[in-house]
Amino acid sequence: MKILGIIPARFASSRFSGKPLVDIGGKTMIQRVYEQAKKASALSEVIVATDDKRIFNAVKSFGGIVVMTASHHANGTERCAEIAQKYEDNFDAIINIQGDEPFIFPEQINQLAQLFLNDKVQIGTLIKKIEDPKDLVTSSIIKVVVNKNGEALYFSRNKIPFIRNEEDTTHTFYKHIGIYGYRKEVLKEIVQLPVSSLEKAESLEQLRWLENGYKITTGNTEFESHSIDVPEDLKRIQHFQ
Repeated sequence: MKILGIIPARFASSRFSGKPLVDIGGKTMIQRVYEQAKKASALSEVIVATDDKRIFNAVKSFGGIVVMTASHHANGTERCAEIAQKYEDNFDAIINIQGDEPFIFPEQINQLAQLFLNDKVQIGTLIKKIEDPKDLVTSSIIKVVVNKNGEALYFSRNKIPFIRNEEDTTHTFYKHIGIYGYRKEVLKEIVQLPVSSLEKAESLEQLRWLENGYKITTGNTEFESHSIDVPEDLKRIQHFQ
């Protein structure tokens, strides 16, 4: 199986404009993401997808592969779909690697890729057991419940499930690690779906896929996610540099 890794990267961001080009220990964030992704043995190729010439030139400067995409895309999934269409004859699946995780673990990418060895998997993602109770009440940390087959039932910014009896401490809560994999034909289909009511309610695009009957298979990772959403997050990841 051949898997293409795509890193969507845009310059404009309401919370942190220009963050792909922010300096982290002497390298831009996009370079760090790219280099980590290249370490994943499961990926046949890694491409940065951007609509900004500054990012394009930065990736070219460190020898990375980068492709310009349209500027109208609403999210990284749509940007991935544009690239995937150009390369669809060369790959079986696509992994969407978040461009704001400069220290993503290659093992996470490989684990996600392994899910597609099962030909029934349509969409894949990763989850992690919640250890810190604060995560349960933090809306930016997405919670997920899964069925016995490891398929996602629902994602929410709220604590799910609701524990009716607070003395019941046996339930394991999971948070979503925001990396996705898609079969190429599934990716082509899901970007054609209209925005759904659940997606609007939670502002989570994966709910659109669930609402339309697609299955999202999860893998349970032990690695933490360290994304950069706002400038203050740079202080939090200093010890990784």
